[in-house]
Amino acid sequence: MGSGETPPNQVIVGLSLFLTLFVMTPTFNAIYQEAYVPYEQGKINETEALNKAAGPLKTFMLGQTREKDLEFMINLSKSPRPKNRSEVGLTVLIPSFILSEIKTGFEIGFLIYIPFLIIDIVVASILVSLGMVFLPPVMVSLPFKVILFIIADGWTLLIGALVKSFGG
Repeated sequence: MGSGETPPNQVIVGLSLFLTLFVMTPTFNAIYQEAYVPYEQGKINETEALNKAAGPLKTFMLGQTREKDLEFMINLSKSPRPKNRSEVGLTVLIPSFILSEIKTGFEIGFLIYIPFLIIDIVVASILVSLGMVFLPPVMVSLPFKVILFIIADGWTLLIGALVKSFGG
């Protein structure tokens, strides 16, 4: 937006933590039911509990990981090629998942940036055509960007798209 830290980093971190809990609740519940409860009741040992806990987490990450990123990390690891996606180990799946999420984050950032860039260009063009070359375009364009974000209900659109991208 060109407004420094608006919203502040603490707000972004808090929002991301609560959205993570919201999106991951079904996975956490599955881990609790499949791994923790049997372990707590003494039906399985620690190793079995960890293996059972990895199942729902692995399913979640596989659902969010791009095939291309998974293939890339399998090739980088120089480990034996798994026969199918479910046989992929966590040491390959976790970096593949992170890579996919970083790419998605950059895509979202780019899509948000484009309308704001257009506003900056239009405002700068108008200011130059009026001969106001010493007035920083950001001072004029920032209110228009904020209004656009509010009118478009930007937070609802952004958070809704994020949650829906995880199958929520």
